[in-house]
Amino acid sequence: MPPLAIRAYTASTALGLGLRAQASALRERRGGLRRNDFAPLAPDQAPLDCWIGRVDAIEASPLPPSLAQWESRNHRLAWLSLNQDDLPEAIAAAAARYGAERVAVIVGTSTSSIGATEEAYARLDDGHFPADLARPVLHTPHSIGAFVAAATGLRGPCVTVATACSSSAKVFAQAARLIAAGLADAALVGGVDTLCGSVLFGFNSLQLVSPEPCMPFDAQRVGLSLGEAGGFALLERGEAGASGLQLRGYGESSDAHHMSTPHPQGLGARLAMADALARAGVEAGEIGYLNLHGTATPANDQVEALAVAALFPPHLHASSTKGWTGHTLGAAGIVESAFALLALESGDLPGTLNSRDPDPGNGPQIRFDNARAPIRYAMNNSFGFGGNNCSLVFSRA
Repeated sequence: MPPLAIRAYTASTALGLGLRAQASALRERRGGLRRNDFAPLAPDQAPLDCWIGRVDAIEASPLPPSLAQWESRNHRLAWLSLNQDDLPEAIAAAAARYGAERVAVIVGTSTSSIGATEEAYARLDDGHFPADLARPVLHTPHSIGAFVAAATGLRGPCVTVATACSSSAKVFAQAARLIAAGLADAALVGGVDTLCGSVLFGFNSLQLVSPEPCMPFDAQRVGLSLGEAGGFALLERGEAGASGLQLRGYGESSDAHHMSTPHPQGLGARLAMADALARAGVEAGEIGYLNLHGTATPANDQVEALAVAALFPPHLHASSTKGWTGHTLGAAGIVESAFALLALESGDLPGTLNSRDPDPGNGPQIRFDNARAPIRYAMNNSFGFGGNNCSLVFSRA
């Protein structure tokens, strides 16, 4: 595929707001997980006994009055994320260059603003939502995409992608297809997901939540830590010979093996990674860093390690960064793409935080310690429920 230029990007997680906070925490191996202090809606219910990646700034950051109808935890985090790392200036420049109707908005999420819907049901007034939450724009799956379009003034095609944990990786693929088809000249892609009862209690009911900070690819791992995050990137057609960061390829697959369990031999994961490499025109041995999906659940890590070992040579530096941020679900794709882009720019390659005893099934590619090396290509894996897999290849031209 023709490379797409990445004009700006950002991420906000439990490590802080913006790229500088992410980069310093990754480099210093300073994690953002804390013991769960996210109170459930039921007054007599204690928080789940687990660790979470919570963004501190959300509660103290209401939306501006012009966007008040969108007020919710999810949209607050989206707004905070949209205003980092000179993204507003880059969006304005793209709108001026092409026209706002030629810049697409494509956002991934898993639950959108369902936290507000949970609160509305918890406070039903004679069978009706309370007046302050009787706002239909909050209670739809497309709420986050519509909010980002409203907040930025962009008027191109607007899509919300909800394929669980691959959502905001697949937005890059959708953007590439829209631009290739001539339906847009640029695209603001991203992902936002916030903590809520459906996330915490839903994953706990699946017996996937660890009582301690997650330990990806560790022999003693027992499950994941949930987190919240937002991030965005602005893509547009690349120019021949131009320098800078690029999206070089994407690969998608659906192994359709099980609702919540990956294919036992990693077939879908391997197909997604191979497809991304082929579309990018890059050999596996040229990838310098691979940000793994690496949730710290026993099945996911085992299968991903198998797929990586089958495809990549031993010198690859591959790691999971979920020990820093928690699993940010529908935002994981954009956050970990930002981490891959930071690695391309700085040469700082993250290891795998909290993990000490490698699983015997890990290949030599999976590293626990940080490293430093100049790289030209990086890959990010995001795998969702139902076998919705997506891999992305980025480069530094």
